[in-house]
Amino acid sequence: MAELKLGKLPDRTPVKLGITITPDLQAALQAYAAIYAEIYGIEEPIAELVPAMLAAFLESDRSFLRERDARLRGQK
Repeated sequence: MAELKLGKLPDRTPVKLGITITPDLQAALQAYAAIYAEIYGIEEPIAELVPAMLAAFLESDRSFLRERDARLRGQK
């Protein structure tokens, strides 16, 4: 079978996650959303911003990425 440049797409089934946060974190998220709206001219609900924020955090954590990759390769 021929291989395409674009590989098979990953599972994109949404997963709902409920969390409880502190009032301070809620205030910080509201402030972030307000600044986001000022900068980009689009008001996005916090629930839409948080997944992108979590993904950006995980993608920037080099120690996590190294450890995860090592485990996926079976080195740990």
